[in-house]
Amino acid sequence: MQISVPLTLTANGQLSKYNTMLKTIIITFLSKFVPFAREADRQYKITLLKNNPNISIGNNVHITSTTKIEIVNGGHITVGKNTALYDGVLLLTYGGNIFIGDNCSINAYTIIYGHGNTKIGNNVLIAGHCMIIPNKHNYKNPHSTIMQQGSTKKGITIKDDVWIAHGCSILDGVTIGKGSVIGAGSVVNKSIPSYSVYAGVPARFIKKRRLR
Repeated sequence: MQISVPLTLTANGQLSKYNTMLKTIIITFLSKFVPFAREADRQYKITLLKNNPNISIGNNVHITSTTKIEIVNGGHITVGKNTALYDGVLLLTYGGNIFIGDNCSINAYTIIYGHGNTKIGNNVLIAGHCMIIPNKHNYKNPHSTIMQQGSTKKGITIKDDVWIAHGCSILDGVTIGKGSVIGAGSVVNKSIPSYSVYAGVPARFIKKRRLR
């Protein structure tokens, strides 16, 4: 038997009680089903990642349904225990390796490439919309296209207890020392010593953190 629910509007433009009832049923169903579906998708993704021989995922790693972890042209990805990779985070090897330590927080829409290898230590905080890319295009010859001149890949190292604020770019060949802070919107094109605060484009020394 087919049940028909009227979908007409009342004279004053408000939904009829039947439409209100139908809307309530749909919202109730979705509010219960959607979180379950997202969690199921997340768990399925973690299972697939752990079955990939080129990807190592530690215990209690948080990955959302929109996190992308992918081996591109070889390489290996390691994510340590108790690390969180939030919405829209991309880990892409492009022939290199990506290592992320324990107890790290990689926030929304940050992109980490592998190319010349990226190593991130323990207890590192990386805010949203950052770019970490261990690769640099060669461009010295004006008689050849930049695309044809290849690239250099020195690698990037971010040591323990570093905080990289929102919207930073970390460029190839850089090492960020233990306990350092990078201000929002900075472009880091040179290595930074431990327990230092740097900010700007390009990033410049602001102050040292005091060691007690």
